[in-house]
Amino acid sequence: MTAHGNILCSHCSLPVGLRPMERRLSGEDCAFCCYGCCIAFQVKSGRQEEWEAAWLLIQLGVGGFLSMNIMMFSLLLYSDAFTGADAGVLPWIHLLLWIFATPAVVILGGPYLRDMWLNGIQGRVTSSALIVLGVAAAYLYSAFAVFEGSTHVYFDTAVMVLMLFTVGRYLEAVGRARAARDLEPLLAAESERATVVDGAAEIRRPVRDVTAGTLVQVRPGERIPVDGVVVEGESNADEAVITGESRQVTKGAGCTVIAGSINIDGPLLIQSSGDGTATRWAQICRSVREALSRRSPTQRLADRVVGVSVPLVLTLGALTFVYWAQSLPFDRALLIGLSVLVVACPCAVGLAAPMATSLGIGRLARQGCLVRDPGVLETLAQVRIVAFDKTGTLTASEARLVGIDRDEASVDDVLSRAAGLERHSEHGLARAIAAAAAQRGIAPLATSNVRAIPGRGVRGSANGEPMAAGSMRLMDDLGWSLPAALAQRARARAASGHSVVYVGWGGRVHAVLSLDDSPLAEAETTIAALRECGLDVALLTGDLKPAAKRIATMVGIKAVQAGLSPEAKRAALDRLRHDHGLVAMVGDGLNDGPVLAAADVGIAVGSATDLARETAALVLPVDGLWLLPWAVDVARAVRRTILTNLMWAFGYNFVALTAAAFGLLQPILAAAVMAGSSILVVLNSLRLERLPDHVPAPIPEQQRSGAEAERARHDAGISAMAGLEIERS
Repeated sequence: MTAHGNILCSHCSLPVGLRPMERRLSGEDCAFCCYGCCIAFQVKSGRQEEWEAAWLLIQLGVGGFLSMNIMMFSLLLYSDAFTGADAGVLPWIHLLLWIFATPAVVILGGPYLRDMWLNGIQGRVTSSALIVLGVAAAYLYSAFAVFEGSTHVYFDTAVMVLMLFTVGRYLEAVGRARAARDLEPLLAAESERATVVDGAAEIRRPVRDVTAGTLVQVRPGERIPVDGVVVEGESNADEAVITGESRQVTKGAGCTVIAGSINIDGPLLIQSSGDGTATRWAQICRSVREALSRRSPTQRLADRVVGVSVPLVLTLGALTFVYWAQSLPFDRALLIGLSVLVVACPCAVGLAAPMATSLGIGRLARQGCLVRDPGVLETLAQVRIVAFDKTGTLTASEARLVGIDRDEASVDDVLSRAAGLERHSEHGLARAIAAAAAQRGIAPLATSNVRAIPGRGVRGSANGEPMAAGSMRLMDDLGWSLPAALAQRARARAASGHSVVYVGWGGRVHAVLSLDDSPLAEAETTIAALRECGLDVALLTGDLKPAAKRIATMVGIKAVQAGLSPEAKRAALDRLRHDHGLVAMVGDGLNDGPVLAAADVGIAVGSATDLARETAALVLPVDGLWLLPWAVDVARAVRRTILTNLMWAFGYNFVALTAAAFGLLQPILAAAVMAGSSILVVLNSLRLERLPDHVPAPIPEQQRSGAEAERARHDAGISAMAGLEIERS
């Protein structure tokens, strides 16, 4: 379909013509022949936010037509056009106004009446009650006046109050629909379908029905629906919606792909690695939906204030009517009382927090950050100290070779022999040694008679010569000697928190390998950015104190508590809370569940999928530690917006209520004032959409972790910190 004339309308299926109306609705690109079809499509097939905005627009259209006629005749009444010889027409004009006003009140007032009824059943009085009572009083009084033949009716007041409030509701709905469209790529997992390859057939199925091992075909431009491995094809993928990384990633056979990313320019055949409902994309979708459905603590407090204020406003409206009825005609006193009810409607208060919170959740979600509770944003904005776990959070969870101390042996010889032994072991330190040798391009020495000795190490032989790698206890059992210089260096390494592996052959120890976690490349810049935000930082770890001190020094943390059990970490959190105020805890999600749950804000990072479902309130993406300062900035912006909205809404209401009680506002003007208040709250909240996405700052070479820096310079896998000692005999 390259020509517009060949494109059919998404609603009526007629050709769209030369100037189609193009919209993205319900996650799909649609084309319409006219605006009417666009609105009808949203009412028929749109999601909740789109359907609500479209239906309110239809209500406004019908109500606008009726109210236009009502206002035209009302202006003639106010100008005394029907006097003298034309006075006999006046009752018929009143009857005509009643005929126009009745459907307008039913159409525009129906949602408010329904809301009042549903809340009344639950024993609650909300702002809808103020609108319904005010409009009903004006309408019923006017209807009674028609029967009585009175010269004054106020159908225009009843209808225009509803029109102005409906305009406010429509603008609110448009704001919510806009926020929902921004979240569309994340929420699309709920309705996504996959092209499943079954033999020679291709079948479209809901993603929730896809299981592990299923073959899925993804064409260029489509969103990848499952996590899996590319079996066939080559393309570029945009993974920004999940990882926050804007650059395209090349995918070919054997490469892993992430559900939610976009396949750019080539067909891919993917084998699913798990169920369609278990992807991170689906998890983000569920978390965002759950968060958006809850109300934040500030909003709950505002709702309670509104619940108390509505009966007070009703009382004030009644007292205002009684007061003015003593000096003014009944209908004038009634209008002043109605103005009090209308202007006190706290519509803006109801919007103050939900709009800002949903937009903030969307900003974080588009960077791959999961918010499980809307209250998290407000709490995170007030946090004064951030505590970190060490392993897997500030450091890589896998050990790396960081130093080689040797005696009368070359580095290549030591690594060749050590790798020849350790490649037969599944121990984490053994894998790190074998990986270091591979990164330097050193081939493992062929070994035989290899035997793993639990808790001590591994031994074998090469070229008829015995070899061993392991603890000092293994060397003692073998009776192999250790040179004094190596013994001194080994003690120093162990005292600083390193894991030490002794390597020997020919009856003596020839080298000592030092292994340890290295700080993540972004850890130091993240800590520095948090300090710039005015936050204190602490390290709480179960690791040994020397290792914790060394890592803390490298990343710039001064407050360190090491050797802590999970229970001791919780006690440490309580002390930090007592000394500083609200505290956030950042963990890797593997063994920090109780501590994250005990913190005011639990933040999981890295391999935290299981924990995200259990305890963490905020989950950063894998390798997303660098997003934490930005998440704090977003949370603070959301809280500032909420407080600004509430201050404006309550202050606006107070001033307007005072003016109405003194008879300075007519009901129509009061409705316009409250609609304006809601519009200002919506516009203030939408400013959050202009918050910039966070871009990781370049990490200087000297700030990289030792392993990363050495790998960048020599591709050796051995830290620069140990570089001099590697070359020293």
